[in-house]
Amino acid sequence: MKKSGGKKLSKFSIDLDREEDGRWIAEVPKVPGAMAYGNTKQEAVRRAYAIALRTLADSIEQGHTPVIVSRLLEHAMARR
Repeated sequence: MKKSGGKKLSKFSIDLDREEDGRWIAEVPKVPGAMAYGNTKQEAVRRAYAIALRTLADSIEQGHTPVIVSRLLEHAMARR
């Protein structure tokens, strides 16, 4: 895999790599398992971001508040 650099989307850092077959893979390092492939960078980022949000939502529904969500909520409340 060729390292392409990181991209910031909201408060989530997204790491992008390009596979030998030309596909892109995006990963949200702070959300375990949040990674996805795409034919373009944008598609991979969009899919990984959606997986990260679903993963965090599932965790919250199960009664857990991940640290990253706590920080986002604290930041949002402080801005009010």
